[in-house]
Amino acid sequence: MDGIPPASSFGELLRFQRERAGLTQQCLADHASLSVRAVRDMEAGRVQRPRQETVRLVADALGLRGRPRSVFEDTARRRVFVEETVAPPAPRGAIIGREREAESLTQSLTAHGDRLLSLVGLGGVGKSRLALDVAWRVHQRVGWAVQWVGLGHRTGAADPARPAGVPGRDTRLEGIAALTGDRPTLLVLDGADGAVGPELDELFARGTELRVLITARTPLGLDGERVVPLAPLAVPAPGAEPGAAMESAAVRLLLAHMRRLRPDLELDPADRPEIASLCRYLDGLPRALEYAAGWTLLESPASLLTRIAATPFSLPAPPVTLCERGDLRHALDEAHGSLTERQMQLLTLLAAAPRDWSVDEAMAVGGRSAPELLATVHELLLRGLVRPVPAGDGERFAVLNLSRALCRERAAAPAVAEPAAPAPFAPALAS
Repeated sequence: MDGIPPASSFGELLRFQRERAGLTQQCLADHASLSVRAVRDMEAGRVQRPRQETVRLVADALGLRGRPRSVFEDTARRRVFVEETVAPPAPRGAIIGREREAESLTQSLTAHGDRLLSLVGLGGVGKSRLALDVAWRVHQRVGWAVQWVGLGHRTGAADPARPAGVPGRDTRLEGIAALTGDRPTLLVLDGADGAVGPELDELFARGTELRVLITARTPLGLDGERVVPLAPLAVPAPGAEPGAAMESAAVRLLLAHMRRLRPDLELDPADRPEIASLCRYLDGLPRALEYAAGWTLLESPASLLTRIAATPFSLPAPPVTLCERGDLRHALDEAHGSLTERQMQLLTLLAAAPRDWSVDEAMAVGGRSAPELLATVHELLLRGLVRPVPAGDGERFAVLNLSRALCRERAAAPAVAEPAAPAPFAPALAS
C-alpha cells in the first residue's frame, strides 16, 4: 500500500489523504495555514486548479512524501472539466441531403488531423445545420467535448475605433482555452464573418487537442485554414425519370418540410414534375426549399412555381418556419454587394449564359487572361453564386437561377454613368 487511492479528482484525493491522516478539515487548514473554507472548496471540487503554493502547503501538512506526493501534485495540476459544457445544441430535425458532407467533415476532424475547417457559402445554404450534425457525430462517435459559439453575422456592428477590415477580439472566445486544455475538443464558431482575430492562434497554442469548425459566408484567410465550399443541394436533372427525380437531395428535403406541415400528405404523381422543376428553379437552396414548402399549404407546386418564376423574390418566410426568417433576396443582395468590380463583371457575363458552361467556354469569350478568369470563377464558387453541374464531359458550372434573376434586374435598372457592361457571351457557348 502506497497511500494512492483510485480517485478521479483532486478533491477526492485530498479528502482521502486528509481522512487517512486522521485530520478534520479545520485541523488541516490550521496545519497548512489556510482557511477551512479553502479546504472545503478544494474537496468539493469548486477549486478546479489550486495554486501551486497551496498544494505544497497542503502536501506538507498531510506529511506526503515520495510517489504519493507526486501523484497528489500531478492530480492538482490536471484540469477537471464540467460535463454540462461538452454537448452541442440539440438539432430540431434530421439532416437531409448532406449525409456525405457530414461524414467527410467528421473524418477530416477526427481521423485526418485537420485542426481548422471553414465551411463557407451563400446565406441559407445550410452551413450551420451541417456544422451541428458534424458536432454531434464528433461528440457521439469519439466522445469529444464540443463548445458551440454563435457569433452571428455582424453587419453594421463594427467597432468604430477599429480600422476597416481588421478583425477584433471577441469576448465570447475568452475562457475557451481554459475549458479545453489537453482534452480533445471541437470548437464550432457559427457565423464567424469578420468576428475571429488573433485569439484563435492563442486557442490553438494553449489547446493542443483543439479542433475548430467555422461557418462563414467567405473564407477568413486564417493561418492553416482549410476552406470547404458548401454548394446547394443536388437537384433533379432536366428530363430525369420521375422516380429518380424524387430521390434527389433537394426533392427529399422539400418533401420532408411539406410532410412536417401535412403529415398525411400523399403526393399526386402529376405533381412530381412540378416539384422537380420547383427544386431546380430554387437552386436546391435549403432555406428557399423550406420557404416554398410552407406556402404549399395554400398553393400547388405548379402555381407556386409559376408565381416565383414571374417574380423570383416574392417568396418570403411563411408564418411558421424553423429556419431564419426573411426573404430570398437578402442573402443574394448581401453576396452581390460584397463582390469586387472584377467579380461582379464576370458574374454578369456568366449569368447571361442560357445554360451551364465550362471554364474553356467562359475563357474564350471572357476577355480575361486564363489565370485571372480561373481565379475569379474560383472566388464565385467559394461565395456560392456559381455551382458545379454534373456532366459526363468534364467540369461544368452554372450561375444560380436566383443570382441570374438579380443580375437581370440590375441590368434593367436605369444606368448610373457606369462603364459599359461586357457583351453577353451566350451565343458562343455550346447549346
